[in-house]
Order: sequence, then structure tokens, then C-alpha cells
Amino acid sequence: MSEAKTQSKAYEVEDAFAANELYQDNGWTDGLPIVPPTEKLVRGFLDAAALTGDEVVAVEPVRRRRITAEKVAIASVMAGCRPEYMPVVLAVVRAMCAPEFGLHGTTASTGGSAQFIVVNGPVRHAIGMNSTHNALGNASRANATIGRTARLLIINVLGGVPGRLDRSTLGHPGKFTYCVAEDEEDNAWLPLAVERGVPAGRSAVTVLAAGAPHQLMNEWTREPRELLETYAATMRANLLTYSIWAGNYVIVVGRQHRDVLHAAGWSKRDVREFIHERARVKREDWRGVGKGVVVGHKGDNVHTALRSPDDLLIVGAGGPAGGFGAVIPPWYAEKSLAVTVPIER
Repeated sequence: MSEAKTQSKAYEVEDAFAANELYQDNGWTDGLPIVPPTEKLVRGFLDAAALTGDEVVAVEPVRRRRITAEKVAIASVMAGCRPEYMPVVLAVVRAMCAPEFGLHGTTASTGGSAQFIVVNGPVRHAIGMNSTHNALGNASRANATIGRTARLLIINVLGGVPGRLDRSTLGHPGKFTYCVAEDEEDNAWLPLAVERGVPAGRSAVTVLAAGAPHQLMNEWTREPRELLETYAATMRANLLTYSIWAGNYVIVVGRQHRDVLHAAGWSKRDVREFIHERARVKREDWRGVGKGVVVGHKGDNVHTALRSPDDLLIVGAGGPAGGFGAVIPPWYAEKSLAVTVPIER
């Protein structure tokens, strides 16, 4: 199905080391070593996705940049993916290019967001994704390379090079890779994708333009409200120290915290409603964090982290021990929303 010669420019180099040096010298990578995307490898990845190289996978909606299957395959090879990861990567690309995601704005902003990717469904096991120990860190080739592919595409197809289109002031490590699989097995809750309309048993990705994770700890209570107050307090801190704009926050709830909530019979809806009520601040509170000059005469205005309870994305992930969780804040909430896309086989 992909017998035709690849369309991208080819380079003759001595060996894999020379190929990596070529990519580094030209700014075609994220600073980490790459797997040279030979024509044979790229064709193999296209075959795995049953696509021809010139098929348009998605179009970035602001500058109308077309992303072809061949470019996705090249980035996937470079990132270190296996061919069977291609359907997941393609779903990620389609999600990023949805107008409501705001890919151009999230890439060009000084705010420094990254694409946070959550994978649900049977594909997690089929390709060996990690959802437990070190869930947001280095524990799975699939997690790491799928997330990295998104960044390499942004650099090489969309021109998101730091200091050029990418105007991020600080950025964060998620701009290398930011991908997790939800723990659906040790979890009484519905998976995130099912909550967002994907039929049970089908694989999907959810992508959010997000800041760095804020890890939190509470090992001292079995009371759901006390436990969730720690999450709400972390979100309030973000409202005060970063941005008061409401939108799609993510909470990653570790196994120990999930056990507390499950034992008490709390559903994801219960969690959302509690946090929507508690994760809010008054503009006057900005005076206590050095922002008094912008309070003006609107100090009593109340700002919520979530526009409604449904804005909160709840993801179960993490190892079996330790009272830990994380809050992942949105970039510029009202300009970028989470997008969920089913994975096509």
C-alpha cells in the first residue's frame, strides 16, 4: 500500500551517528538522539497504519499546515516508536489539530505548554503502555516515544522551534514527552475516554495543552473531602500564582487515593462537584502573592478553576503505594480545550 518512493528529501550519510549529527546540526530534533528515518523504516510504519505517504492526516487550522502520513511516520521513527504505535500517534495528531485545541496558540505562547496525552482502551496493553509505577515518568517505551513524536512533528512540520515560532519563556520537561495510560484495571471508575463519549472497549486518546504536573501528597486521612481538599488547594495555588482563567484541569489520582474514594462510594461526578465548589479564589487573594497592583477595584470577584464540574478530567494512574496525586493545569484555558479522538485500527 506504500510501495511508492517517499516524498521527503533524502540525505546520504556514513552511518547512524552521522545521521544523528546531521539532525542535531540542523535543529531537526529536540536535542535528544534520534533513530535515522530511513526510507525502509518509514515505509514500514506507513504499512502498519495502512496509509500512503501523501495522505493528509490533519491540517493545523490557523496556518493551514498539512500534516501527511509520511511526516507522521518520519517523526515516529525518529522518536523511537515501533510501527504498531502509529494508530495512537495518528489519533494524537488529529486531536492536536482540532480547532478547539488551539495548537498554534499553544505552540507560539510564552506560557510554555506541552501536549499532555492520556491513552485509554485495549491498545494500552497491546503496545505495552505504562499506567502504574512512575506513571508520569520513564517506565515505558510506548509512553515516552508517542509523546515525543508530537514534539518532533511540531518542530519539523509546524516550525515550532524554540526562539522562533515557539516563544516559550521557560517551558517544562513535558515538552520532551508527556504521555500516560490510564489504569483502568485497578479502578472502579469509568475510563476518561468513555466519560467523554467513546464506546467502552474502544481505544482513544485525550490531548490537553498543559503546564507541568504539580505533585501533591496526603497520607493522613480516609475522609474523601479532606483528601480532595488537597487537590483543590493545589488548584487554588495555580489560580493565584499562575492564571485565574478557568478550563480543563486534570487530576491524576494515585491508587492509594482512589482506594479511599472508592471505599467511600465517591464517583467521578462526586469528585468533580466537590472540586468545582472548592477550587476557587477571590481576586483580592492576589494581594497575598505579590499581584496586588492588578487587583484594582475588582477584589471581590470570584474566579473558579473550572467553568463547570465537567471541565475536570480525572485520570487514575500511579503505583499501588503512597498517598500521591497530581494536578495538571491547562495552558490558557479558554483558548484551548481538551480533545478526545478514537484510535482507528
